[in-house]
Amino acid sequence: MRAVLQRVSRASVSIEGNEKAAIDNGLLVLLAAGQEDTEKDVAWMADKIIGLRVFEDQQGKMNLSVKDVRGEMIAVSQFTLYGDCRKGRRPSFVRAMEPKRAALLCEMFTKHVKQAGVPCCTGEFGAHMEVSLVNDGPVTLLVDSAVSRRSKKGGFDDQG
Repeated sequence: MRAVLQRVSRASVSIEGNEKAAIDNGLLVLLAAGQEDTEKDVAWMADKIIGLRVFEDQQGKMNLSVKDVRGEMIAVSQFTLYGDCRKGRRPSFVRAMEPKRAALLCEMFTKHVKQAGVPCCTGEFGAHMEVSLVNDGPVTLLVDSAVSRRSKKGGFDDQG
């Protein structure tokens, strides 16, 4: 799985002019599932993002997680994160997971986040969405579960 996460002071998703989801202090997560992704990738990604220390402590250091600051998360599916732009002028999306399976993995991600105690809302899988946000910092990070698969152990590396 791939994710672009942004620390936000607010974010929302609208579909056809109607607000579907909104959060205040927390993380906006643009999320995509790739051909090789499994339930292990979902759990790894959710745990990684929940535990990332991207919020500032009293000394102004990024030392606190979304859970530590009692923040929220808004997860938006975005298969274009698997767009390959190396050849030609039109991105190739052959590495993105087919929509039915990808929707299930994105749902599992949201469920995992909620079970960990972080409020999480979503856009609508496959819909044309308008995403609005105020990036706080700005703080924007890329996270890819494939990195954990390449660990020396050949499995998922909790440190990666």
